[in-house]
Amino acid sequence: MTTNKVSLVFGRLPLSKQVGSKVSRNFFTCQGRPTSGGNLPRSLFRSITQNIRWSSISANASKSPSEAFRHALRSNTPFTESLQGRKSTLFPETSSKSVGYWLLASAASVFGIVIFGGLTRLTESGLSITEWRPVTGSLPPMNHEDWELEFSKYRASPEFQLLNPSMKMEEFKKIYYMEWTHRLWGRFVGLSFVIPAIYFLARRKVSAPMALRIGGIAGLIGFQGFLGWWMVKSGLKDDLFAPGSHPRVSQYRLTAHLGAAFVCYTAMLWNGLAILREHRYLKDPVATQKLFEVLRSPQLKVFRLSVAGLAVLVFCTALSGGLVAGLDAGLIYNDFPWMGRGLTPPKAELFNEFYSHRSDKSDLWWRNMLENPSLVQLDHRIIATTTFTSVIALMAYSRTSAVKQILPTACRKGMHGVVGFVCLQVALGITTLLYLVPLPIASAHQAGALALLSWVFVLGGRTWVPARASRLVAQRLANIKTV
Repeated sequence: MTTNKVSLVFGRLPLSKQVGSKVSRNFFTCQGRPTSGGNLPRSLFRSITQNIRWSSISANASKSPSEAFRHALRSNTPFTESLQGRKSTLFPETSSKSVGYWLLASAASVFGIVIFGGLTRLTESGLSITEWRPVTGSLPPMNHEDWELEFSKYRASPEFQLLNPSMKMEEFKKIYYMEWTHRLWGRFVGLSFVIPAIYFLARRKVSAPMALRIGGIAGLIGFQGFLGWWMVKSGLKDDLFAPGSHPRVSQYRLTAHLGAAFVCYTAMLWNGLAILREHRYLKDPVATQKLFEVLRSPQLKVFRLSVAGLAVLVFCTALSGGLVAGLDAGLIYNDFPWMGRGLTPPKAELFNEFYSHRSDKSDLWWRNMLENPSLVQLDHRIIATTTFTSVIALMAYSRTSAVKQILPTACRKGMHGVVGFVCLQVALGITTLLYLVPLPIASAHQAGALALLSWVFVLGGRTWVPARASRLVAQRLANIKTV
């Protein structure tokens, strides 16, 4: 047995370093590799030799060797806490940075598929594939017979019979490939999330709370696939829309599909940024504690809550835009700020009894708000204008003397970004109306909604004090004070 192999056993602790003149030389006697259940692995032994404060052992050299070393362990709070954590949980204290970067990459992929899904709808391609085949549908038709079979299925759909009765095979292939690419991208989003998630969990690179969140996002991705087919299915039966009207999917299902995509995207974005921000906080706990004290100050409470309310308002504006898209409401009243001869259409048009399905007209209000294109467009204008006004008001509030003096620089920059994106989004929305929903501008308008929501979440992350990160920072500071 070579003398450089040193083991450590609680209760009888051979060490490889001289710790004091009063410690017996027998204390350093080299032993063979221990086999009892109390032994520590070599990696943990190296961690001990690097973390134990040897001065603590020297200061207690008058005690027995075992007592001196136990005292050093007790005084070395960071090490003992990490040692206890090894035994009590399977998850690390913080998630790895690689998990944060992976979540942000997944969010970028979802951002892309949301925009491509909008293009699929704008080009009337979403109903070209009439079946939902999650596995076998991964491949497009491979020969002429397969293409004829797919085309025959599409010819039986209401969209072909009412809108595209003269469509040829080459035209069908274009819209088919649009929808096929959209579905293939959805499969990629699912696989590129689930497989790495399993790897990170197996390698113990995520904390326990983050593991639950990742599981929730994975479930939401699967539910999103179901919502997509549920939406398409509504456009394949003519009993789900008014007889003789333009074939389209249900605006309710389209809005649910869009809203779920937005939730999935923001969950990935928020948690990815939270992991990276947590690492930055723990890197300098002293400066972080000062930042948290500023963010918790009463002067910033209204600003912080207003950012949270603004996120809800932007999300609701996006959902109302989904109703506009589902009803093709952007193709009427193509001027701004006027709607016809006034700021609003006539009341009889906004609350038309045609949309009521009950004899007592008890559903007149809510059905017009969700099914009448004129009122749906007006609602979207009102909510969008409210969002724009709220952003400008919050910007003005952040410039007041009481807030400006203590508002961190990162928060001020985030506020400027929100103002820039909301101005761009308003310009894109008005241009989309004036030019009768052109494809590039309408797609950019949808992307602008997601970009604005993203930046509001970025601002929210900079102004909010995360409870878990605050607790970890407090622990680090307590450990520093005990050293």
